[in-house]
Amino acid sequence: MVKLTKIYTRGGDTGETSLGDGSRVKKHDLRVAAYGAVDEANAAIGVARLHTKDAADIDATLSRIQNDLFDLGADLCTPHTAGEGPGKALRIVQAQVDRLEREIDVMNGKLAPLTSFVLPGGAPAAALLHVGRTIVRRAERDITALAEHEAINPVALTYANRLSDHLFVLSRYLNAGNAGDVLWVPGANRT
Repeated sequence: MVKLTKIYTRGGDTGETSLGDGSRVKKHDLRVAAYGAVDEANAAIGVARLHTKDAADIDATLSRIQNDLFDLGADLCTPHTAGEGPGKALRIVQAQVDRLEREIDVMNGKLAPLTSFVLPGGAPAAALLHVGRTIVRRAERDITALAEHEAINPVALTYANRLSDHLFVLSRYLNAGNAGDVLWVPGANRT
C-alpha cells in the first residue's frame, strides 16, 4: 500500500524527478512525458465521471479504467529491464486489454453503424470522454516515442491503444441514450 506522509520533497526543484526504480531523469524525459499524458487522461476521465453518477455501470467502468491508468503510469514510470520476471514491477497485463475489448464489443453491439466521422460533443460525459480519448492518443504517441529509445512493456502500448477505442465507443454509447452522435458533414461550411 502506498503511504504518502509528505507531499513536497523539493527533489524536483532542479528540473529532475525520480522514476519508479529510484533513478533520476529530467522532467521533460520521454518516459515522464508518457506517464504524464496518462495522468492527464485519468484527470479528464475523472471530470467526465461527474456526469455519470446516474449510470452506475458506466461509472464503475470508468472507475476501473482510472485504476488501470494508475497501473499504466506505474508501468511506464519504472524502466523495463531485460529478462524481467513477473512481479518485479507493476505492469499492465493482457487481461486488462481483454476486458477493454469485451466492453467495447458489448457497447458497440448496441450501436448503429457509423455513417460519418463523429465530432466530439453530445452529452456532457460523452464530450468529456472525447477529451480523455484525445489525451490517451497523445499518451500513445509519447509511449511509441519512448519505445524507440528504451525497452517498454509492449502491453502498455496495446492498453493505451485499446483504451482510446474504448473511450470513443463509450462516448457514442452515452450519446445513443441522449442527444445522439454529432456527425461530421464534409464541406458543410465551404460556401
